[in-house]
Amino acid sequence: MQLMLTGQNVDVTTSMRDYVGKRFERVTRHFDQVIDVHCVLNVEKLFHKAEATLHVSGGNLHADATAETMYAAIDALTDKLDRLVKKHKEKRGDHHAAEAPRGRAI
Repeated sequence: MQLMLTGQNVDVTTSMRDYVGKRFERVTRHFDQVIDVHCVLNVEKLFHKAEATLHVSGGNLHADATAETMYAAIDALTDKLDRLVKKHKEKRGDHHAAEAPRGRAI
């Protein structure tokens, strides 16, 4: 997984970069086919906003979160992305496996 981290109106420190990387490890534990992630951290007056786009096999997943601190926004963002990844993984599953013939009873 390749992580691109961008800051708008905020300096991205090494501690922020490490925190984002650690939080996104949880997302990749549930779905290992994440190709790359583009995360944007933004500060607008009193709100801290984090948004990310995950490029996964089968499409793109996008989420954003706003909070009073940047770390809380990152936490909320990864929670949303974790739910989206689980949902995407369930949709990709083979739903026809239950319809397969199991053998004939004699």
